[in-house]
Amino acid sequence: MTTLTEDDLWLDKADEGLAGAASESANGRFNNCANRCYYAAFHAAVAALMRSGIHPLGGGEWGHAFVQAQFAGQLITRRKLHPSELRATLAQNYALREKADYRADGVSRSEAERAVRRTRTFLERLRTQGGERR
Repeated sequence: MTTLTEDDLWLDKADEGLAGAASESANGRFNNCANRCYYAAFHAAVAALMRSGIHPLGGGEWGHAFVQAQFAGQLITRRKLHPSELRATLAQNYALREKADYRADGVSRSEAERAVRRTRTFLERLRTQGGERR
């Protein structure tokens, strides 16, 4: 029996979020899709940070700004563990989630579909670039 590590649990959340996003998009719930896409990418980024030994100071919470900054700054720019084309994914998904959650006009079908593709690519690239489960 394999014991899951904490970063495995974050990856499970990422997978669940992506599956939920795809389902929400297919069922025309584009605002929910945007929300799930952001959190799928966020959870995958947390797992990648953990696997690289990066944690919030003092064991604190995984804040949105911290995760976005550390993922882009440390894992892409400084350590070059992930490709630069992933740099914008968290910020793009975050902006779309804010549109979904806080604006009356909401997310369109095409925006939702792009977000699902972008998030799927993000998760796949993290797995092939040092994010495989141990």
